[in-house]
Amino acid sequence: MPNDTTPPRNPSRRTLLKAGSALALGAAAGFRFPTPALAQTRALKLTLPWLANGSTLFTYVAKHQGFFRQRGLDVSISRGFGSVAAAQAVGAGEFDFGFVFAGGVILGAARGLPLVAMGTLGYDATMGIALKADSPIKTPKDLAGKKIGIVPTSAEAPYWPAFARKAGIDTSSITMVQMDNRVLEQSLINNQVDAITAIATSSVPVMMALKQPCRFMLWSKDDVSLYAGQVVTRAETLATDKGLCKAVTDALVEGLVFALKDPEAGVDIFLKEVPEVGIAKGGKENATISQGLMHYTVISPEAEQHAIGYTDLTKAAGMVDMVMEFGAPKDAKRPDPATLFTNEFVSDVGKLTPAQWATVKKNVAEYAAILG
Repeated sequence: MPNDTTPPRNPSRRTLLKAGSALALGAAAGFRFPTPALAQTRALKLTLPWLANGSTLFTYVAKHQGFFRQRGLDVSISRGFGSVAAAQAVGAGEFDFGFVFAGGVILGAARGLPLVAMGTLGYDATMGIALKADSPIKTPKDLAGKKIGIVPTSAEAPYWPAFARKAGIDTSSITMVQMDNRVLEQSLINNQVDAITAIATSSVPVMMALKQPCRFMLWSKDDVSLYAGQVVTRAETLATDKGLCKAVTDALVEGLVFALKDPEAGVDIFLKEVPEVGIAKGGKENATISQGLMHYTVISPEAEQHAIGYTDLTKAAGMVDMVMEFGAPKDAKRPDPATLFTNEFVSDVGKLTPAQWATVKKNVAEYAAILG
């Protein structure tokens, strides 16, 4: 008998054929044979800018559809507490990656956080003025002499002066009413104020759920704009593991493309992944509306002419200047747009055909009408 150190002989062709026949017969009879274990996946943590909702449901689509898993990743998704806090959490290493609004990314970098934005997945943060549909306010200058509700800690609040300056509004006649975010939309519906500053993807779903027809005055129409969600990581991660950065970015883009092509399936997947949203009153409706509004922000020259994920570096530099003037503390240091943003991972994964873009635009026509 051979001892344990004797090398095994290679099996003959006849032996291999017999083994193959046995496997085939066993399979035909319904037997299951053990398969080799899959390579271990890499565990990662991703933070959202806020609570999971329709505007971020594509991250759950990417998880549910296996777009992370097929790239060897096991990604856990966590709620955020605002884009500034989310950017801080990524910069501090509490999360490996984040989906964060550009304002939070720029402000974090200005405060010294080693951040880099690897892809833009929403091209308008939808800062602006929310109005009741029958409001007599039709243009920015019609705001003169009116009462406007504002939440001082909200994402858009620092940029109200930028909009007023760009639009040529006489702010001396306007009464700004500071309020809590929990009563913001109700104050408008109840005519306590004439308008409110808001983020459309947050406030429009609330008003629609309350059956209040509304209109929205986007500040981006007056060139006061920030990109919405960006895929963010630390500069050291980008420098040491570009393969990982590409895998995460591609998976998220693929999730967004899936939802753009089939928004109803996107909502259904989201409700499976985050069931508490489905059982909440109006949860599905809110997810549908906020997803539609987010999809509206994807429609852009950047995405259509290049691919979803592409960042216009000239626009981004202007956003940095605006944040430094209106949103950053005086001692903050202006980050270099050339190192804060990269297009290194833009790929065909984010490309849609003209026909597919036409379908996306048709699907969001209702929200485009509200956003002007």
